[in-house]
Amino acid sequence: MATQQQVLDELLRGLEPEIAAAFREAVAELRRGADLQRVIQALSANDINAAIEALNLDPAAFSALLEAIRAGYLAGGDSGAALLTGLRPPGRPTLTIRFDVRNRRAEAWLQEHSSSLVTQIIDDQRVAIRQALRAGMERGENPRSTALDVVGRVNKATGRREGGVIGLTANQTDYAETARQELASADPADLRHYLTRARRDKRYDPSVKKAIREERELDPVIAAKAVGSYKNRLLALRGEMLARTEAMASLHASRQEAYLQAVDQGDIDAGAVRRTWRSAGDGRVRHTHRGLNGVTVGLLEPFRSPSGAWLMFPGDPKAPAAEIIGCRCTVAYRVDFLANLS
Repeated sequence: MATQQQVLDELLRGLEPEIAAAFREAVAELRRGADLQRVIQALSANDINAAIEALNLDPAAFSALLEAIRAGYLAGGDSGAALLTGLRPPGRPTLTIRFDVRNRRAEAWLQEHSSSLVTQIIDDQRVAIRQALRAGMERGENPRSTALDVVGRVNKATGRREGGVIGLTANQTDYAETARQELASADPADLRHYLTRARRDKRYDPSVKKAIREERELDPVIAAKAVGSYKNRLLALRGEMLARTEAMASLHASRQEAYLQAVDQGDIDAGAVRRTWRSAGDGRVRHTHRGLNGVTVGLLEPFRSPSGAWLMFPGDPKAPAAEIIGCRCTVAYRVDFLANLS
C-alpha cells in the first residue's frame, strides 16, 4: 500500500506539468491579445500608461490555469478522503468518506485563492512591463523595438511570440535587463558575469568568450538572440516554480479540507487528528523547514516556522512567499480514535 508521501508525490508528478502548461498558454494568450500597433503609437507619444493598457492584460487569459489548480484541489481532497476511508472507529462501521468540492468552505478557498493569484500575477506583470518599457525608452530605442522586447518576436517555426517580458516577474525582468547590459558592454568583467547566469543559453557562450578574448563588444545580433533565449528560460523557470507552489497549495489545502469535512459530518473528532510536518530531507530544504521537520500539531492548529511565520500546511498561500515558493515539504495525518477516551 502506498504511503501518504508516495501518494502526494504521484499527484504532484501529474499536476505540476499541467499547471505549468496552463501558465505557458496563458502567457501565449496574453501575447496574442496585445495590440502591438497601439503599443507602438503610445510609446511614440511617450505614454507608458497607454502602452500598458494596449497590451490588454486580461485576467480571463488565466482561465485554464485556474481550472488546472481546481483539478489539483479536487485530487488532493479525494486523496485526503481516501486516507480516512477504511478506518474503523471503535464500535462504529468502517468509514466511507467522500470529498465535496462544492462545500461552501472549499468553494470559498478556491474563489479567494484564484482571485488573489490572478491579481498578484497581473499586478506584478504591470510592474515588470513598466520597467521594460522605461528601460527601452531611456536607451533611445525605436518604439517598435521596445514594444517587441515586451511582447516578444514571432518565431517563424512555431508562429508564437518568444523572448518577451510578458510572463516574467518584475525581478526576472531586472535580470534580463542586466544581462542585456552585460552583453552590450565591451568590458570583459561584464561579459564574464553574464557567463555566471545559470539560466543563460550556453550555445552563445563561445561567441561571448571570443568577445572577451578580443576585448570588444559582442555582435549585437548575437546579443539580442542570447537575451531573448535567456528570457525564454526565465519564463520556463517561472512556470516551473509557479506550478510547484500552486500544486502544493491546492493539494495540501484540499487534504486539510477533506479532514474538516469529515469532522463536520461527525465521522471523526478534530481532537483525534494529529498532523506531522515532513521536510524533503535534503540539502535544498529551507533552514526554517528543517526546523519544522517532525513537528506535530492538531488538525486545527497551524505550524509555526522558526521565522515566526504561521502555516496551516506546506505551501499555505497566506504565509510569506519566502516560506512557500518551491516548497517540497509534506504533512502526514494520523487519526487516534482513542485520543479523547483516556
